[in-house]
Order: sequence, then C-alpha cells, then structure tokens
Amino acid sequence: MKDLNLNQKLSLIQKEFKANKSKFNSFGKYNFRSAEDILEALKPFNEKYQVSFIITEELISFENPILLSKATILDNNGVNEISATAIVGVDLQQKGMQVPQQFGSASSYGKKYALGNLLLIDDTQDPDATNKHDKEPVDDLKWLNKNTPEFNKAIEYLKNGGNIATIESKYKMTKLVKDELLKVK
Repeated sequence: MKDLNLNQKLSLIQKEFKANKSKFNSFGKYNFRSAEDILEALKPFNEKYQVSFIITEELISFENPILLSKATILDNNGVNEISATAIVGVDLQQKGMQVPQQFGSASSYGKKYALGNLLLIDDTQDPDATNKHDKEPVDDLKWLNKNTPEFNKAIEYLKNGGNIATIESKYKMTKLVKDELLKVK
C-alpha cells in the first residue's frame, strides 16, 4: 500500500467504505448514519492505507452564525492531503435548544456532510426503500389536524430540526395546518 499515492488510497477507501446507519428517526421512520458512525467506520483504514482523517471547523460568519466543516485525509508521510468541506448555518431560533445545543447540532451536521463529500457517501434512499408496493397509496394518507397527538408530534419534530416535506409525505393537510407548522422553528 505504500506505493499508492493519496488519490489512489482515497479512491480505494471510497470504494470499500461502509458505515452503518445506527440512528433512527422515529417521526420520519428511517435509519440514518451520524458523523460518529462514519468516523468509527473509518478507523480500520488508517492503518490499512497509512492515512489519517481529521475534521476542523471554523466559524465563518458571526452575524448569522455559519460553520465551515472541513474533512481531510492525510498521507502519513505528512506531505499530501485532500479535503472536502460543508457549510452549515446555526439556527439560533431553534426552539427547545440552548445555544450550545444549537451549535453542536450544526457542528454534527457539518461534520457528517464534509465526511460524506470526502468519501462520496450517497445518502439518497434506493428506489426500493421508498416504494410502498401498493400497500399505502398516496390518496390514503391520513389528515393531519390541529390539536391532535400527531400534530403535536409534528411540531416537536420540526423544533428538533425536521423538515415539512417529511411531514407532507406522511399526511394530507389543509393550508391552515401547514401554515401553522411553518411557523415552528
């Protein structure tokens, strides 16, 4: 492996890399991988290919906080490196979170996507995962109504960083209900 240059090593790692999706989103009913899952799965490649991975972060805007996350692979000879970045805003209006949690959430998100960019991780679902196999036609979606447990759950999901599109994929809703949900953040 010592005869390979860093580009060749990274290419092999990108081809071999697999990271489990150990986290579960109970509202959206899907599994996902975290930055920690990716970092844990990278550790065996450090010795195998004589490389190291590091992540750095920089606050690039103070007014509306924006973090720049940079994932870098370094050849252990200390000469070559390849980096990929991700930029993420910090939502200081996020309800239910204190400022350190808001920054921590943005940091985790940025790290995950910087690593994903470096390692060419495709986070899109395959068509089979989204195919309902005629079990749940779109026309049979339940209505989401205000002041119901489902509505309250949707609000909590949005407060924790969820998006309206996921809710819309699970429920039909009136404009009034959607407008109420869009106020959350």
